[in-house]
Parts: sequence; structure tokens; C-alpha cells
Amino acid sequence: MAGRMAAYTGDTDTSGETPEAASDGGARRDEAVRAAVEQGLVDPDTPIIGLLDITGIRSSAAALRTAFEAVVAPGTPVLHAFAVKATPLVPVLRLLHEEGIGAEVASAGELALARAAGVPPSRTVLDSPAKTPAELREAMALGIAVNADNPQELARIDGLVQSATTRSPLGLRVNPQVGGGSIEALSTATATSKFGVALRDGGAREWVVRAYLDRPWLTRLHAHSGSQGMPLELMARGVAETYGLAEEINERAGRRQIDTLDIGGGLPVNYASDTQSPTYAEYARLLDRTVPGLFDGRYGLVTEFGRSLLAKHGVVLARVEYAKTAGGRAIAVTHAGVQVAARTVYAPASWPLRVGAYDAKGHPKSGPAVVQNVAGPACFAGDLLAEGRALPLLEQGDYAAALDTGAYYFAHHYAYNSLPRPGIYGFGPDGEGGVRFATVRTPQTLEEIVAESGGRHAGRLSEL
Repeated sequence: MAGRMAAYTGDTDTSGETPEAASDGGARRDEAVRAAVEQGLVDPDTPIIGLLDITGIRSSAAALRTAFEAVVAPGTPVLHAFAVKATPLVPVLRLLHEEGIGAEVASAGELALARAAGVPPSRTVLDSPAKTPAELREAMALGIAVNADNPQELARIDGLVQSATTRSPLGLRVNPQVGGGSIEALSTATATSKFGVALRDGGAREWVVRAYLDRPWLTRLHAHSGSQGMPLELMARGVAETYGLAEEINERAGRRQIDTLDIGGGLPVNYASDTQSPTYAEYARLLDRTVPGLFDGRYGLVTEFGRSLLAKHGVVLARVEYAKTAGGRAIAVTHAGVQVAARTVYAPASWPLRVGAYDAKGHPKSGPAVVQNVAGPACFAGDLLAEGRALPLLEQGDYAAALDTGAYYFAHHYAYNSLPRPGIYGFGPDGEGGVRFATVRTPQTLEEIVAESGGRHAGRLSEL
């Protein structure tokens, strides 16, 4: 244990999870890194890979279901729809579907991924601030739930409802304007957020009520206040505002027109340790206290969690190509940088990542902590995975592991310097005390990079 803990950085926070549960994920990760090196998934010719802990993903899905089952009235329809943008990988969506989790999609591409994974329309929700007419027609033809973002989109849906029958549950997204968290870019309930109908703007609330009263087929209400950096209390306030609006609409309609509340997702992730905190159970209990009536069975429920289901269960493992010093600072030049961790490289204060240090055989490194930079392969000075980080000294041939990267990292490739997308592999026990791997995504080839960069059209500009 001492060797493994020496390889990690960040404060320890065990609230909401036992230390044993937190260390289980770390132990599985260490075993997977060692096995990946031993089995040749990562080597000098394949210097970067992504790893997904399938046991951990299944555990997170079960924790989400259990947390809401504990507070929701028996028989209440509940759909937990995974926010596909967090990890847009077909095998991941299939796994989550098998674990009882649907899909929340925000583009035609994400819908195509969900369909390829076998997620049925009845367990799919379409959200996006810029849905095209074609996207709306497709979703409504399939019977996928749609949340309109604004009055103009609702007018488009009016036309589609009049021209063809649909099985799609239809709703409207509102912005409760309760404020933002510590990361402005992920705060979606601010006064000027681009999402939804801003409820506190002059006349907006009455417009929303009238929109429902004029459309008996409008039966859902949706809000999402933000994600990383959002306090749970502020998220709960956003849900409370939405619930209060639903109650008002139903009272004025004289019937239970709104039958389902889509409360979004956004549970923040602890990037400081292996502990999964806050937990789904903590959030569900807070909602139960803050919004009396939300879980009493009068409303069906939709959630749209993403980051919190996958982040803790992913690792980017990269070989140290060179180790050097500059100005007295040790620098490990690795193959993981801006192409897999754009948010961390460009906004390190908001998106710091823990880094694990492993030796050339994939074992956790121990030894004295040395302040060093962990650099990526891209050709600009700021391509740093970690700066001034105290770790066991990374040497040539070692491996640096970017932890907590199962969401919004290796599946969101940034093609700086035409760096290839790394292969991604899920791992789980082999039944004999070892680790087995399954391919999630094959590494991108140079031929694919050329094709994506217009290789077939090399001479076309010369024709002009």
C-alpha cells in the first residue's frame, strides 16, 4: 500500500465512501496497469492507451439506481439516462444499457451512437440547444423523448405534431437562473445561460405556463443547473424551482398535465482522491429534504448523469519517452498531453488531474517525492499534464497515469499536431486472479489521420 499511495497526489477525502471502497478502485487500477504492460497493450511502439474499469462502472450504475430507489415511491417511473457526451463510446453505452441506464443525447451523432449500442428509443432523451428540423423529425418518428430548448424550437415541434403522430414524450427546458458554481463554463443556470427559457426574465414564466396550457401534449418539464464546480445545494435549488413551476402549471391546467420531471445530472466528481464523493445517495437524500413531493409518485423522473458515472473509472496510461531537467526542474516528456486532456492543459486551475507514477514494468513507483513537470508530446510550451507536481521521479521508460479520466478525456480527442487517437480497453477480472482486457476502440492509424485531413482531395485546390 505504501508504494501505491506514494504514486498518487491530492488530499484524501473519504466522506460518503469507506476507505476500503476507495482503495479497491486503486488496487484494480494498479493490477490493470501492470497487466497492460505485461500483455503488451502499451509499449515503446504503442506509448499511450486508455483503460476503463468495468467493475467500477457497474458499481457506479448500481449505486445510482439504488440511491434513487431508496427515496422514490414504489412504482414511480424512473429513467436514468447517461449523458453520452461524457464518454461517447458505443461499448460503454451498451454496458450501461445492460446495467439499466439509458442515454441522453445532444446531437445526431450521439443519437447514432446510442442506437448502435442498442439503447431503445423509449430509454433515450434528446437535449440540445440547436436541434435541426431533421434531428427533431428523426427523434419524433422514433418516439424518443424531446426537450425543446426555446420558443422557436417549440414552434418547430408544433408543426411536426400537427403533421404527424408521434409517441415521443415532449417537454420544455427552463433555466431557473439560480446562479453559477466555481466553473463558469459548466454553470447552466446563470442569468445569461444559453440553455432553456430564462424563468426570471420579464414575462417568461407566464409564457411557459401558457405554452403548456395551449399544448395538452406537452407533458414534461426539464432543467439542468450545471455540473462540475456546482454546490449540491444550488443544484437542489434549481430542481426545487422546476418542481414549483410544474405544480403551478398543473394547478392552472386543473389536471396533472406535467407527469414527468427531467432534473438533469451534474453530480460533481472528486478529483483529489480515489473516493467517490459526493455520492448519489447524498444527492438523492438532499433532494428528498429540499423538494418535498418530488419523490411521492406523482411525477415520473428522468436523470442525466454523465461525468459521475465514468470519471473515476478511467486511466490514460502514457510512456515516458524522455526525462530531462530545465532550470533545475525535472521534466518527464510523455505521450499524454493536450490531445487527451485539453481541459487540463488549457485550464489547469479548474481541471487539475492526479498523476500516478509507474515503473517500466507497470508497478507503482515509490521513493522520495520530486517536484517535476509531466509534459505532453504537443509542440507548444503549455502542453503540461501536471506542473510542479511532487511525485516519485519519473524516468525514461516509466509510465505516467492520468487518473479520473473516464469522462471527458480520452474519448474527446483533440487532434493537435495530428496526434492519433489512442486505443481504449476495458478491463476486468479473468476469474483466475488476473486481468483480462476487451477492446473498446482501436488506435487510430496514420492512414485514418490522412483520410480525415482530406487525403482523397489532395489536388483539388490546385484545380481552382
